[in-house]
Amino acid sequence: DVVEATKDIVDAVKVNYPLIWSCGPDIIAELARSNTVICDLKIADIPYTNTLICEEAFGRGCSAVIAHAFVGRDSLRACVEVAKANGGDVYAVVEMSHLGGKEMFEPVSDVLCRIAQECSAAGVIAPATRPERIARIRGLIGTDMEILSPGVGAQGGSASAAVLNGADFVIVGRAIYNAEDPRAATGTIADEIREACGA
Repeated sequence: DVVEATKDIVDAVKVNYPLIWSCGPDIIAELARSNTVICDLKIADIPYTNTLICEEAFGRGCSAVIAHAFVGRDSLRACVEVAKANGGDVYAVVEMSHLGGKEMFEPVSDVLCRIAQECSAAGVIAPATRPERIARIRGLIGTDMEILSPGVGAQGGSASAAVLNGADFVIVGRAIYNAEDPRAATGTIADEIREACGA
């Protein structure tokens, strides 16, 4: 219902484990009939297993997956190869939006950005909860890669601050799907982004 209510406002729908576990993996195909689906599986395994996971996701109609860069070039490249064979994309996690993300990812995010670039990922994940890190990461990866920025809303991140610091897209979950009126909540966030961009 939320996907249907917001499909003309959002650019894509991000699906992660709680939904897949509760509804089954065919929910990916169901949602892909209404909008572009990004599978946020945070894939982090050996190349062989990463390949199998990506084949299952893309085989059900997703357009992109989110995978960890910290497992190394061979594992991330395996995801990219499956994505390209299916006309899809990979977004590599280089930082996460929670406090542990600052603790564990920030010291190595420069290296993770380089891995994402070398593996031809379409873009990276950088935290809206720390917009200064988005700016830093944008400086590292240049303009040829996209930045998707989670943490807007329930985690305290600002959509406008994320975009103004270099994010191409923001990821919003609970602030939309837990809202009394998900469509209105989505519209408010979209308006905030348009205003920040001067549109």
